[in-house]
Amino acid sequence: MKRLYYLADNIDDVERISEDLHAEGITNWRFHVLSRDDAGLYNHQLHAANPIQRCDMIHRGEQGAMIGLLAGCFAGYFALQLTPTGSDVHWMTFVAVIVLFTMFGTWVGGLAGLSHENYKINQFHDALDSGKYLIMVDARRHEEPRVRANMNQYHPEASYVGVDSVFTNPLAHLHPTNHL
Repeated sequence: MKRLYYLADNIDDVERISEDLHAEGITNWRFHVLSRDDAGLYNHQLHAANPIQRCDMIHRGEQGAMIGLLAGCFAGYFALQLTPTGSDVHWMTFVAVIVLFTMFGTWVGGLAGLSHENYKINQFHDALDSGKYLIMVDARRHEEPRVRANMNQYHPEASYVGVDSVFTNPLAHLHPTNHL
């Protein structure tokens, strides 16, 4: 599934786009609007982006899990090597240490991600600050050409600004200035 990004200047245009896309079969679960004007989105009954789409919680959580897994492997290995009482450490200790470090890394990464803008929408930060509306349409592969044609033909007021996957990439580059 692909996520298509469009920028619009006013909320009335976004409302018309929403109605047209709903008529095309795009449900609210696959149509999200991101704006600094949350009250306007609510008043126009537009499906606003959820916190997972706004924040970098999932992306940073995945990165934290990878770091925790790596740290857990090292810590588990050293736990297996240390025998302070002269008895062997069971292999389940190794597994438990890896699981605990991975879970802790995921938790810390997710918490850190709550204070950062989603890495996929960071490029639209200035446009959102200037009052524009970011429209995110999740389209299946066979729907993408139809959605793009509909938007080009009936909504030239919304500028197409990119396409991406709906899935996160924990190895994607992060920009240090992507705070909310």
